[in-house]
Amino acid sequence: MRTISRYTFCALLGLPLLIVAACNGNRPEKECTTFKEMKDPTSDILSDWSNVTAGLHASVISIDDKLPRSVAPAITPVNNVNIAGWKGEKVSAQLLLWAAEDIDQVECLFNDFKSGGNSLPASVAQARFVRYVMTDEFGPGCGHRQPEDFPASLAPDMLDNPECFNLEAKTVRPVWLTFDIPSDAAAGSYKGKLTIYARDQSPRDFKIELEVVDQRLPEPSEWSYHLDLWQHPSAVARVHNLELWSDAHFEKMKPLMKLLAGAGQKVITATLNKDPWNNQCYDAYADMIVWTKNKDRSWSFDYTVFDRWVQFMMDLGINKMINCYSLLTWNNQLHYNDMAKGEPVTVELKVQSKEYEELWGVFLKDFTRHLREKGWLEKTNIAMDERGPDDMKVALNVLEVYAPELGVSLADNHKSYREYPWIKDICVGAGNKVNREEIEARRAKGLITTYYVCCADKFPNMFTFSPSAESVYAAWYAVALDLDGFLRWAYNSWVENPLTDSRFRTWPAGDTYFVYPDARSSIRFERLVEGIQDAEKIRVLRKKLSDENTPESLKKLAQLEEAIAGFGTLEPSHGWQERLNDAKRLLNTL
Repeated sequence: MRTISRYTFCALLGLPLLIVAACNGNRPEKECTTFKEMKDPTSDILSDWSNVTAGLHASVISIDDKLPRSVAPAITPVNNVNIAGWKGEKVSAQLLLWAAEDIDQVECLFNDFKSGGNSLPASVAQARFVRYVMTDEFGPGCGHRQPEDFPASLAPDMLDNPECFNLEAKTVRPVWLTFDIPSDAAAGSYKGKLTIYARDQSPRDFKIELEVVDQRLPEPSEWSYHLDLWQHPSAVARVHNLELWSDAHFEKMKPLMKLLAGAGQKVITATLNKDPWNNQCYDAYADMIVWTKNKDRSWSFDYTVFDRWVQFMMDLGINKMINCYSLLTWNNQLHYNDMAKGEPVTVELKVQSKEYEELWGVFLKDFTRHLREKGWLEKTNIAMDERGPDDMKVALNVLEVYAPELGVSLADNHKSYREYPWIKDICVGAGNKVNREEIEARRAKGLITTYYVCCADKFPNMFTFSPSAESVYAAWYAVALDLDGFLRWAYNSWVENPLTDSRFRTWPAGDTYFVYPDARSSIRFERLVEGIQDAEKIRVLRKKLSDENTPESLKKLAQLEEAIAGFGTLEPSHGWQERLNDAKRLLNTL
């Protein structure tokens, strides 16, 4: 069909020449060029599409669904979207497109949404084409792996935003719908539509009913949920072939980090010296502070990059904490410019050595001075990641002697928080639960207690092969255990070809990044934010129902607490996704 002209196509249908343009939905022709996804490596490419009739097919599906790219869907089409959210909340829906033949120039257009005398502009809605990336499976979790070690498949994840998209024959293409409800919207049921256009196809309309609940979600900057996703500036420079720390590099990072700020991120990830994690990613972390040993054996420190990075992030609204890695690096190395030798020097410093204390002591004193001048001292923590108790003891003693005003942040997999209950920012591995009494005692002192998942944790996690609802579950788990929030080690530690292949040499696919180059979001990231919004809605409802203190409100509060309690486990029983959806609906009806 695509080889004949629009004129011939309309003539075959017996349509008057005056309405030829209607066969393309009155849309001007345009080229829809974009990068190609990897070939499907599974037997799904042998799927039988013979029963799929000609033309473009489309249906609303659940946002929990992740359908294979090459399998003909066996679903009954649904053409209406029903969704509800609070004022100020971002909510999602999902369409699925499929066809047995090539379909060119697919476009999605919304109209305004009406509710009586009130309206919301079409701009509150966004449609993004979901791209498939190569993934693998959990396997043993952490550990060296080659691409051939585990079965590969394509997973829908990246949210791409070209004006139009060409659908290949015998494939499906999800479309992610996002509705950003204004915080000043009037409550009510808003009706609108989404029209799907495609070349040589009749337009398809989808009815949308958006229920705006009479509750208001605070702005992300006001969320109390403590989100800490580590940023990786060097990966941005490499992927976009930009000079590190150049104006162009910072400009390219702006939309990426603005996306993170919109998720309620609280922490700026900074480095103190040589790559703290011994280049465990595809890209090593670059220095933000230049150390120099002068000819007279004195030391000087250049904070130019550090200052620009921190101020850049603060200007975007990420300003609660500055976590600086690390006093305990993964290879005990430190490097500096030696002016006497006229060359850079890298030294290995055993934590228990005298030289360790001498070198770090000089730096910590000067760093404290600099932070005080910048007005950042109270926000700054010296951060450590999964370091052993013996090394922790030495490092904390050095801090106490040379920089007692600095805070401490620790990603802890040794239960060290019990020995150092005063640490400002403690994040425990998902399997190491902190009891509620300890959390409450820390919170009363203004201390943060969160949890993290990584390559070792099968559930809940955010691998590209994970059910997307696990990203939502992660926040409900934090609420159920009374934790303050969540940490994950990689926001954008991109692999070699992040747009198409999410696999990495050491961990399950997708472990190293949530979002994609050019600030492309993902299903995983959108659903992570969805869960955080749920946590904030719970906080608002708890206060509201408790303050009302009526038999009816207390009954509702008990109902809410009962629903939350069911998510305090890392091994949920069958049907957890349905229970999660039931609990989410409860937040809109209490």
